Formats: sequence, C-alpha cells, structure tokens
Amino acid sequence: MSKVYEKEHFPWEEGIRPSTLNEFVGQPNIVNSLNIYIEAARKRKEHLDHTILYGPPGLGKTTLAKIIARELGVSIKYLSGPAIEKQGDLASILTTIKENDMIFIDEIHRLHPSVEEILYSAMEDFHIDIIIGKGRGAKNVRLNLPKFTLVGATTRIGLLTNPLVSRFGITLHVDYYGVKELKRIILRSAKILKIRISDKTAEIIAERSRGTPRRANILLKRVRDVAEVKDIKFIEEEIAKEAFSILDIDSEGLDELDRKILLSIIKNFDGGPVGIKTLSSAVNEEKDTIEDVYEPFLIRKGFLRITSRGRVVTKRAYQHFNIKLFDGRLF
Repeated sequence: MSKVYEKEHFPWEEGIRPSTLNEFVGQPNIVNSLNIYIEAARKRKEHLDHTILYGPPGLGKTTLAKIIARELGVSIKYLSGPAIEKQGDLASILTTIKENDMIFIDEIHRLHPSVEEILYSAMEDFHIDIIIGKGRGAKNVRLNLPKFTLVGATTRIGLLTNPLVSRFGITLHVDYYGVKELKRIILRSAKILKIRISDKTAEIIAERSRGTPRRANILLKRVRDVAEVKDIKFIEEEIAKEAFSILDIDSEGLDELDRKILLSIIKNFDGGPVGIKTLSSAVNEEKDTIEDVYEPFLIRKGFLRITSRGRVVTKRAYQHFNIKLFDGRLF
C-alpha cells in the first residue's frame, strides 16, 4: 500500500519564514488579493475558494499556503503530489478533515490521473465516490465531505489539466523577487539568526540570489560559515565576495551549471538553437531541472532565449564570458 505523508520543505527555514501576510516581503499583488479574499471568507464564515499558486521553486508558495491557513485560523495538511499513488490514499485524507480546513498539495501537476479524477467531485460538490469490492459484487459508495480549501502549488501550471484548473477559484502567480525585496528578506533573516551584516553585504547576497528568497537565505548561511571560520563578528562585503568565490558564484549570480549550460550551447552548438533533450544530455542534467530552475533565471538575466527551434544564447552571454563574435560565429 502506498504511503501518503505530510511534507514540509527545508525544515531549517521554519524559524525565518514569515507567519502572517504583514510579515511577508514582496509579491504585493498577491498579498493585497489574499487580504481581501481571506477577510471576505472570514466575514462569511466560509471556506476560502480553492487556490492555485504557481511559479518557479523557492519563491514562497509553501509559506503562503501556511500563512493562508494561519490567517483563516484553520488546520492544514501538507501533501506531495507524487506521493499520492492511489485514490484510496487521497480519500483517506479527505475523510479526516474538518469544516473549512485546508489541504496543501505540492507539485500538484504530478498527481496520478486516477487520483486527480476524485478531486473533481471533492472540490466542486464536496463528496467522493469510492468503489467497494470487485466484480459483480462491487458497490459505489458516496462519502460526503466537509467544505474545505484545496491549495495547490506547481512550477508547471501548463501541465495541469483544464478540468482541474477550472475548479480553482483563485489563481496566483508567484514571481521572482527584486534585489531590494531580497535585501529586506536577508536583513530580516540575519536579525532572526543573529548574524551581523552590513547593508552592502545584504545587497551583494541579494544580487546573487537568483530572485528567490530560499536561495537568499541559503547564501546568507554560507557567508556566515566563512565569517565564523575566520572569527569575524560583523560581516562586510569582502567576506561575502570570498564566500561566493568559494561557492563558484560569479558577479551575475551564475553558478557552475548556469555557465555549463551557456558554454555548452556556445561551444558545442554554435550558440544554438539546440533542443532541450540534446542540451540535457550535453550537460548531464535532468531536463525538468534545466527548464524549471535554470532556464527561467538565464532568460530573465538576458543570457538565453527560447525559440521555436530551441535554445539560443544572446550577445550578453558572449560578452559575459568575453567570447568574441564575428558574423555570428566564434573565432
């Protein structure tokens, strides 16, 4: 029998995650919208409409789900889409929830189709139909459910089926953060973790954080490690730069695999276009990881373009690596 388990990402983050919408930095459109939706649901004493949060990893989708539950004053169950293997797994969870409770499904785009099917009636009509027995003796049993809120998180909203998407009343796009927002997050985390850093240090970390709070907090901890080894109590920018040199992260925030992807396209495929499967084989990395984690950042930074024929590096990438172009070709 497959196992459904409650899932939390990166337990070390718990102490620095915001717990209310007022504490949440960035995503102003989402915060403003949620304030309205949550207050309206509270006044009506009803469950919040089913909500889908989509966007790249590390931007706070799980944190937002937890905040929503806290603001509503309801319990929340954390589930992982790939871990729900059978209809019975999800049915056993749904039948234990209470009125207005919340279920959070991470990676909801990876739900098994048969599991997704029972969500339709659960979300829309708040009941599920299960089959008991086999063959001629099999019976269909309808189980009524309390009204609840399903919050789904995905990095690939395009992979969700239309019938599932249509049952979400609220759709929120969680986007990358700017340097100023990340700097505020880093300074807040540093205060909680009792790390003394300068404003400039926080800005340097923010610039290399790929637009994601999770990355920013990870880099803050790595900079702290270097400072502790050197017995430095107040972290200035020189220590941060030394830490990034050790981590092999350059001034644009590119890490080893970022550079490997770009240089592979430049040197092995004449700058592109190249298909994702070929690129995945060339750099020895899963294509989903390249598409979900690396390409959005490289596109946003202006180093990569995706065309109908494949991936193409930009002039900015050549300039970053100090590789000259002549008639569109290397020389």
